[in-house]
This record gives sequence, structure tokens and C-alpha cells, in this order.
Amino acid sequence: MSENEALERTTGDKKIQTLDFIFGPFGAAVPLLFFVVWAITISMLDLSSEVALVMGAIIGLTLGLLLCKSKWADYAQGLFDGLAQPVGVIAMVAWFYAGMFAQVLQVGGLVEGLVWVGSVTGVEGGMFVALSFLLAATFSTAVGTGYGTTVAFCTLMYPAGIAVGADPTFMFAGILAGAVFGDNLAPVSDTTIVSATTQDADVPGVVRSRFKYSIVAAVPAFILFAVFGGGGSSQADQTAVSSVIESVNPSGLLMLVPFAFVLILALSGHHLLTSLTWGIIAAVPIIVLLGLGAPGDILSFNPDSEMVVEGALIEGITGYFNMAILILLIVGAAHLLRLGGTMASITSGLVKWIKQSVRKAEVSIWAIVSLLNSSITINTAAEIAAAPFVKEIGSRYKIHRYRMANMLDAVTSALGYIFPWGAPVLLGWSTIQTMQGQYDWLPIVEPTAVFPFVFQGWFLFIIMLIAALTGWGLRYEGKNGEELKEKPRD
Repeated sequence: MSENEALERTTGDKKIQTLDFIFGPFGAAVPLLFFVVWAITISMLDLSSEVALVMGAIIGLTLGLLLCKSKWADYAQGLFDGLAQPVGVIAMVAWFYAGMFAQVLQVGGLVEGLVWVGSVTGVEGGMFVALSFLLAATFSTAVGTGYGTTVAFCTLMYPAGIAVGADPTFMFAGILAGAVFGDNLAPVSDTTIVSATTQDADVPGVVRSRFKYSIVAAVPAFILFAVFGGGGSSQADQTAVSSVIESVNPSGLLMLVPFAFVLILALSGHHLLTSLTWGIIAAVPIIVLLGLGAPGDILSFNPDSEMVVEGALIEGITGYFNMAILILLIVGAAHLLRLGGTMASITSGLVKWIKQSVRKAEVSIWAIVSLLNSSITINTAAEIAAAPFVKEIGSRYKIHRYRMANMLDAVTSALGYIFPWGAPVLLGWSTIQTMQGQYDWLPIVEPTAVFPFVFQGWFLFIIMLIAALTGWGLRYEGKNGEELKEKPRD
């Protein structure tokens, strides 16, 4: 008797293989479809939040129960089987460690250090926009959070850029474009983690394989920001400029040391949790011994606070609580698609169109990921929803897991920072509005205005379509997981 069988006999649980729904496979899709419609609706009403998305997922799963023709106990067990899948748990734990690492780097002043680099170069106008794009790309790659990058750079670099003659729209777009770069490439990014784990791929291998796509998009983006980013006029005197940069200094650049340590360990084949753990261990003494922050900034106890425990480590974990719940619910809803036959039905229909064409298979993957990211405002949630379809189609045509992860993540990272209803775009817009209270000369850029100029996102989106149509970078899966240029025979 296997360990799993023994456990099932002990607990009385059983693995559910199939479920029957009213309306057949469509009924099984109702939980996820409701979630998508809910996400679109609250986004259009400017009410989008992670908590609201969690509520939408729960309502969708409740509707699924009411449409289930099988025993409701079997529906519940099938849902719990989906919630218990390793992919959701792995992503959650990885997020917690990545969040802690990112917060520790911010305590050490990495943002201020990068802003200091920009302030001492003496560049202005378009070159300042291009430099901001590079700095945002560096920071987001270091800490793995595009959302955090958007907030930090809209707070510090956006006012500085406007003060030295950068065009407001291009300045905002440059920050979003830099966030796209890191969200797509960073080993500790939530989208990188989800794209790898959902396709059963290792994070270091995925990062190495997608570097070429990121760079090909970044080079023309940098040039366009430099050429067209200087259309603004200086809207502040030197006193205003000084007020923006007076609080920054180069000491925070020391946080690039633990970042490089994590990067080297991860790309050398060490597990992501191992790499992040050593990154945190390396960063803490640098912060404390060199006076970049106090020990209490990293971890402290405050009996008067609601959380009791405070500091960067706690903030890094709590920042992902809502998303952790959401990923479990969406993974569970996606599992119902499989149990109810929806996945098989959709895949069967696509296969009839695709036939034996791997090009059509990859275009289908590109289209599915694009559609879900156009609908769901939080890119990680959209990626989780698309992941089962990518894996099902890609595996059928023996596309390598790195390639599947790259198709999933590149399109997700690109579109998440482009659409006016996207969470990071709205987050940046809200941050700029807040900053106007501090700098009354600061112009507000509407999300609809920045939409066409997030060059890194648009180029990455188009590059992946070209890759799907031409086969550029395509690798197949060998028997032992190796990358092959030719499709293996059955």
C-alpha cells in the first residue's frame, strides 16, 4: 500500500477524477468565468483590489457548487484536491521569501541609491527618461516587484524628471516599462515564480532562457525614451529640484551586493528559497553594521500595534497574504476545469485547428494568455488562470517547459503594465496624484494617455508573437527534460 493510499484510507478522503455539471463543460468553467467577468467589472468601476478579487473567486466557486450534478461532497473534495496542488503552495512560499528580501533591500536604501545615480549624472529631458527606465529595470530586477518599483519611482524619479524637462507622459511610461523588464526577468518576481512552477520548470533555467527576449525589447525601448522623452518643459526651479533629491545618497547601492549574491546563487542552480535566504542573511548585517537602518526596521515587537510584530520581514510576508489566498482559489477553480471536462473540450477544439502545426499551437498559447491578461487586472492572477491552458497545449506538442513559461510570463508582464485598467498603471497614477500634494507643480498623467508608450511592454508583447509565428527560440522537450531543436518522435 502506498503512502497516499494509506493516508486516504485513514482520512476517508478520495481523489476525485471527474465531476458532472449542468451545461456540461461550460458549467465547470462558470467559477473561473465569473471571476474573469467580476475582475473586468470592478476594474471598469475603478474598484479593483486583491480582496475584491478574492471575493469574486469565492462567489464563482459557490456558483460552481450549485451547478454541480455530482455529489456536493465530491465537488468539495475535488475543490480541495485543487487547492492542495503543489503549484499554489510553492508559489506562495516563494512569494513570502521574495517579499522579505525585497523589503530588506528597501530598508537598506536601494531605491535612494539608484535615484542618487540619476541625480548626479546631470542628464535631463529624454536622457533622464531613458536613465529612469534603466534604473527602474535594475531595481525591479533586484527586488522582483514591478508594483513596488512603480510606487518607488513615481514617488522619487517622476518629480525629479518633470523638474528637469522630461515629458510627463514618457516619464510615467518609462517607469512602467522598467517595471515590466524586472517583473519579466527577475528570479524573485512573482510572475517568474508562477510561470516556472506552473510549467514544472526551474526558475534559474527559465531566467536564462528568457534573457534574449527581454534585451531585444529593452534596446529599442531605451532609444525611443531617449529620443522622444524630452518634450516637457522645466516646471520647477533649482530649489524644487533640490527638494526632490536632497534625501537620497549613494549608500543604498551597497544593497546591490546581496542582490548580486542572490542572482549568482539562483543562476548557479541553487533552489530559489536557498538563494533568497542567503540574500537576506547577507543583507541584514550590511544594513545594521553600516548604519543603513536599525535592527528594528528589519524586525521588532510592538505590543501596541495590531500586528504586534513589525519590520521589513513582516511587511514582506503580509504584502502577499491576499494574493496567496487568491492563487489558491484560482488554482482550485482551474482544477475544476479539468475535472469537469472543460480543459479537454477546449484543447480538443484548438487541436482541430492546430492539427500538427507547432506554430499554431504557440499562437494559440499567445492568444489565450493575451485574452486573460486583457481581462484580469492583476497580472499574477491572470497568469495563474492561463497557466493550465499553456501547460495542456504546450505539453501535447512537446514544447519545452522553459518556452511555455516564457510565453506565459512575457505576455503577462507586458500587458499587465499597459492597459489603463491594469492594477500597476492605476497604482502609479494614484501615487502621482498623491505626490502632487507635495509638489503642486507636478502634472498628472491619465492612464489612458500613457497606454501607447510603455515601449518595453509593447515590444515584448510583439516579440513573443513573432517568436510564435517564426519559431525563434523554440525548443522541444526531450525524454529527460533536455532542450531539443528538433521535435522528438513519439
